[in-house]
Amino acid sequence: MSLKAIFPKLKTTHIQALQRDLLAWFALAAADLPWRRTHDPYRIWLSEIMLQQTQVATVIPYYERFLDAFPTVEGLASTPLDRVLKLWEGLGYYSRARHLHQAAQKVVQDYGGQFPPSSAELLTLPGIGRYTAGAIASIAFGESAAVLDGNVMRVLSRLFDISEPVTETAVRNDLWALAEHLVPADRPGDYNQAVMELGREICKPRSPLCNQCPVAAHCLAFQRGVQGARPIKAPRARTPHYAVAAGIVWNKQGQVLIAQRPAEGLLGGLWEFPGGKREEGESLAECLARELREELGIGVAVGEQLTVVKHAFTHFRITLHAFECKLAAGEPQAIQCDDWRWVELSELDQFAFGHADRQVAKVLREVVERRQHD
Repeated sequence: MSLKAIFPKLKTTHIQALQRDLLAWFALAAADLPWRRTHDPYRIWLSEIMLQQTQVATVIPYYERFLDAFPTVEGLASTPLDRVLKLWEGLGYYSRARHLHQAAQKVVQDYGGQFPPSSAELLTLPGIGRYTAGAIASIAFGESAAVLDGNVMRVLSRLFDISEPVTETAVRNDLWALAEHLVPADRPGDYNQAVMELGREICKPRSPLCNQCPVAAHCLAFQRGVQGARPIKAPRARTPHYAVAAGIVWNKQGQVLIAQRPAEGLLGGLWEFPGGKREEGESLAECLARELREELGIGVAVGEQLTVVKHAFTHFRITLHAFECKLAAGEPQAIQCDDWRWVELSELDQFAFGHADRQVAKVLREVVERRQHD
């Protein structure tokens, strides 16, 4: 069914029955999550940012550590970004941490430490989009605001047997309109959490548990036996892959060089073993020498390969080749990075690194330890 055909057929009694059955199920089946024990907008905001593209089980320990370190928005706003990134280390999608810090500062500076109570105002904060604004406004402030994430799109696509690709902008806009039409004025926060939990626990992407679904009686895709084919998505483009070279650069004092990535952009503000993507026609050694010259203004003698790490980002994959190097010419300068340091291996844990560089650091420690015992 097309979305355009749905709205004329939606009856108030049908919507109310759907809401009633979903809320009754949620009252009994809702998971006991730490952010559900409060209506504090600071804590709800923190959980919603962390839950973006991240599973609940992964988020819980990070959420609890953050609240131990920053129990108030004022505490988060006043701490250095480096500390925020370090606590975020391993959670991924690091722009969330930078925006979290910026939003906390804006709440303190512009709103006196009180989160604005409407979804429209929440949208003005860094890192908050339409979904997150609706979640916070409905759960913390009781605004009848809708949410639409992957779980909710899947639920709606099956409930109404939507036969159009949900990846298309026009269809996505219609789904927002449908979600807004369905959210109740009473208990909007519970309703939104219920539909998200239904998508996560019952209406799964593969092998949905339709025999356990509290709203199966309302589900057109289930009645027609096409739930496995919903939602419809446009074919994905092939994921690009890049070869990356990184340098473990030693100085005469036995210290290793690390560089801080520019604040804006991929892994912004994190530290790394410097290097970059191989260009067409380059060897990995040539790539590394060029990148270190362009990024830090130094010449190096590229030595043996230390390790290879494969890592997938959202829209591309990399294979990172780490080489040990000796400083051959020049002193480091922050040319295409925000900062640099010579550090002892024992100091690496003080800095926030992305996943691939943490793997390199782990291997580096193991190799150095073996050399010391040989």
